[in-house]
Amino acid sequence: MTTFHPPFRTLGAAVLAFGLLTACGGGGEAAQQPPPNQIAAGQAPSYYPAEYAQLMEASKKEGGTLTIYSNTDQENWAPIFRDFQKKYSWVTKIAANNLDSDEVFQRVLSEQATGSSPADLVVSNAAQAWADFAARPGTLMEYASPEQDKLPEFGELLPGVYAMSVDPMSIAYNTSLLAEKPTGLKSLAAILAKDPAQYKNKITTRDVGGAFGFTVSHAFAGARPESWTSLQSVLPLARPETSSGTQLEKIIAGEYVAGFFVSAAPAYPVVAKSGGLLEISFLDDGTVVLPRGVGIAAKAPHPATSKLFVDFLLSQEGQRAVAEGGLTSYRDDVQDADGLHTYQELVKAVGEQNVILAAYEKVPDTEVKAFTDKWNGLLGR
Repeated sequence: MTTFHPPFRTLGAAVLAFGLLTACGGGGEAAQQPPPNQIAAGQAPSYYPAEYAQLMEASKKEGGTLTIYSNTDQENWAPIFRDFQKKYSWVTKIAANNLDSDEVFQRVLSEQATGSSPADLVVSNAAQAWADFAARPGTLMEYASPEQDKLPEFGELLPGVYAMSVDPMSIAYNTSLLAEKPTGLKSLAAILAKDPAQYKNKITTRDVGGAFGFTVSHAFAGARPESWTSLQSVLPLARPETSSGTQLEKIIAGEYVAGFFVSAAPAYPVVAKSGGLLEISFLDDGTVVLPRGVGIAAKAPHPATSKLFVDFLLSQEGQRAVAEGGLTSYRDDVQDADGLHTYQELVKAVGEQNVILAAYEKVPDTEVKAFTDKWNGLLGR
């Protein structure tokens, strides 16, 4: 459900304490075990270059501070910060805000234009905004992570922009109001076609006027052009929303019976707490995966610590922490066990051929307008 977050929080020892309490609460002995193959605190993996020790020494001189501009919830960050601070104990203060997907870039650009920005790292899943931001000179630091060779090809989304997580879109539905489980968009269309009047305004999808909604909807329709047949049946019954949190709240409340292109990341905990009232399914006719990008600001005040953080995020330890926080990790050596969600889990569910990776690329304005006009036309807007 939607939780209010202050515009900016400072997370240091408090996050570490929160993380330790979370690890010990209700998880039994397994939850207290360190991640497999964990590298000792203050040490780099053996495959890192020898000069990495110099980077760690440089980080120690930066004051133990890191500032992140992101659209990511504090709950997602908590285990990541916990484990990063265990590894690099001199980083005592991590500040992370929770902005809208596009606002992340607007804030950084506005501050950089004045010649000063506190942002070390930029994190967002607004693919088009990332493509525009990365193309601007002087916005991003070029950095080749030593973890890059351990990642799949899509681990680097743009030069200097890596995938922190790869979060799948789902169909979320109220099990008390929709007796049949929809397994994809075509399946949902067939269920609704049995009584369209009953489902009028009872379906929700993401607003394509927003960066998130446009990216996932455009990626799906582009990869599955035949899906317009199903969309012509489903969209006239639907209403758009601007966040997955709002969609989930209204599905639980019964205002909607189902929603499609709902991010699985915020859905997982709601499903777990719903007592079976809410379920999600990945689309067997095409599940869009939206990577969450991370990059270092060109004039990061703490560049060495920023590099340590990016490398940690991409490492096996970091990706396990990413999954523990409720996002979807994508390294092959992070297993979908103990409730962790992984890219491999999605592939098992729908097959590699039915995974649609949203590209980090700028779509021409004319194409954006044509798509949104067609989509909104079916919605009756």
